[in-house]
Amino acid sequence: MATIKVKQVKSRIGSPIDQKRTLDTLGLRKLNQVVEIEDTPSARGMIRKLHHLVKVVD
Repeated sequence: MATIKVKQVKSRIGSPIDQKRTLDTLGLRKLNQVVEIEDTPSARGMIRKLHHLVKVVD
């Protein structure tokens, strides 16, 4: 299946707890960290929820 690379570009400090937990679920723990996840509807929903904290990388 296809994958997406996601990079955390903004700090989680000051974010609501549900957004922090979503970052953890994606595997993002540090600023500028890049993870590769499967391209599923649930993963896209998490990225959409965190659109101001993460960026999809090529």
